[in-house]
Amino acid sequence: MARLSTTRVVDADGLERLRQPRDDHLVLENEEGDDRFVAVGGPFDRYERSLSVDDHGDGRTTVVETIEFSLAVPVWKVLITPLARRALRHPPAPGRLPWWAPPDRFDPRAARVVAMLCTMAVLAGYLGTLISQTITFAADEFDRSKSAQGVTLAAVRVGVVIAVAMTALADRRGRRPILLAAALAGCVVAATGALAPDLWGLGLSQSLARGLSTSLALLIGIMAAEETPAASRAYVASVLAMTAALGSGMVVWLLPLADLDTSAWRLLYLVPLLAVPGVVVIGRNLPESRRYQATRSFRRPPDATQQSRLVLLAATFFLIAMFAAPASQFQNEFLRDERGFSAARITLFQLTVNTPAGIGVLVAGRLADTRGRRIVATIGLLGGATATVLRYGASGWPMWVWGVVGTIVGAATIPSLGVYAPELFATGRRGTNNGRVTVVAVAGSAIGLLLAGYLFDRISFGATFAILAVAPLVVAILVLVRYPETARRELEDINPEDRVA
Repeated sequence: MARLSTTRVVDADGLERLRQPRDDHLVLENEEGDDRFVAVGGPFDRYERSLSVDDHGDGRTTVVETIEFSLAVPVWKVLITPLARRALRHPPAPGRLPWWAPPDRFDPRAARVVAMLCTMAVLAGYLGTLISQTITFAADEFDRSKSAQGVTLAAVRVGVVIAVAMTALADRRGRRPILLAAALAGCVVAATGALAPDLWGLGLSQSLARGLSTSLALLIGIMAAEETPAASRAYVASVLAMTAALGSGMVVWLLPLADLDTSAWRLLYLVPLLAVPGVVVIGRNLPESRRYQATRSFRRPPDATQQSRLVLLAATFFLIAMFAAPASQFQNEFLRDERGFSAARITLFQLTVNTPAGIGVLVAGRLADTRGRRIVATIGLLGGATATVLRYGASGWPMWVWGVVGTIVGAATIPSLGVYAPELFATGRRGTNNGRVTVVAVAGSAIGLLLAGYLFDRISFGATFAILAVAPLVVAILVLVRYPETARRELEDINPEDRVA
């Protein structure tokens, strides 16, 4: 329980305001007894506000306001509680939100589920980043070329067929059991990479692990969309992206271990085993998606709108992946071979460049919910692609600057575009269609990696990415011309077939 006490000297009007039940972005109170209020809305396991009043007899009153609360945000409570304390002590002006708060007021269940999904997103981020951050060191041990790395990274994506099967199964069996199975199996299978005898053995083990981590990430996003209030889905997508980035960052933090020995990169593959107990604990407390439970008894056939949305999203993520996959996965190779960076300096560069991404993600998530998805996504696509091309064409301090700019602006696409994937499909096919979109996206990333690997041997990194940047330009046009605006709309309004008759 957190406790805060505030003493105020107020006049009669001020006392009357304090005696009114609060109704703001964080809490909805109900009066229970004289000067005692409890929460009937808000992300609290427990909340109580009480007033102690001392009338001076001269029109002034000393009021001691005491609030005791416990947030329904397991794991992340230590980070959110100080922010909530400040918000409860100093309520914002009407129409304004604290920078960290979602546009909607959450209930305890939504807050609890999102917090657990954020924890799982950390694991998904780690598993999804592992091979891309370590393959350059594995290739050194196995004496393999850039082209072999590109082929391996492309081959790893074959594991996406696992994601297709598991997300389709989640439409029939439920989100929760498949999500937990993907998390546990992903930890174990990823750890087998530590035993890889060669680059192809590493690729085989991680193709299975990548399929499981992809399944985990997709189901996290689906469950979050199905549990989150209508005006906060992009905000939650941004929070999930930041926690996944934390998991990815953990790989970067540990990357200096690779400098200890030629084979020391293998240690990073054992780390996911430490997450297994946490997954078990979350499994005992994570409920099934409420929208899945509400619609599982009926399934209507897909209409033409659902099919056209599938094609639109598949084309979008195919093109994005063609550019984003090589931009991300060849970065360490670029820094080591083209710029002469050590593993420690790569870590410094990645932390310096990637850490500010949280700014772009958080701001974009809020703006995508309040101002609309399409304009935010377009800015992120065009600005991020331009800065990435300039980063790979630069050296010295401009490379660092363009890296930071590209990370911040490009991160805007994560919540603004990413939230469309669960939003545009009905509950009965949300998992299946997200799996299909992911297959096409993985095909795009494989083609991008193969094309980039081919071009790197013939032209510069900067010229290669200038060619690949055509892909996000086309996506920006699609977003402006073809995408619907889904901000602040219930999923049942976006997908009328989900309405229970």
